[in-house]
Amino acid sequence: MIAIKASRQAITFKVVVQPRSSKAAIVGTHLDMLKIKLTAAPVDGAANKQCLQLIAKALGLPKSWLSIDTGQTGRQKQIRIQPRKGLWDASELKALQRKIRALAENPPKTY
Repeated sequence: MIAIKASRQAITFKVVVQPRSSKAAIVGTHLDMLKIKLTAAPVDGAANKQCLQLIAKALGLPKSWLSIDTGQTGRQKQIRIQPRKGLWDASELKALQRKIRALAENPPKTY
């Protein structure tokens, strides 16, 4: 199961990415992390950008709400989701946590 840390300010979770894959997709879990395949190469931030775009699209969130806290140059990254204004309320936190877990358990089709 994917490990998610949630507070009213932000939600964080870890991902492991596989760059230069033949398809871009969220494929499930690896240990306690969300596993993501990317077509982009890890050059000039292209893989990081595609990673954030893929997660934002899958969760139905603006890309500007997502950032990479740690792991800018590695395969393991910590993703932060933070609303640009205000704080999460309890129902929003629970709904977003459910969406993230659903991505891990039932990955969407290739984008």
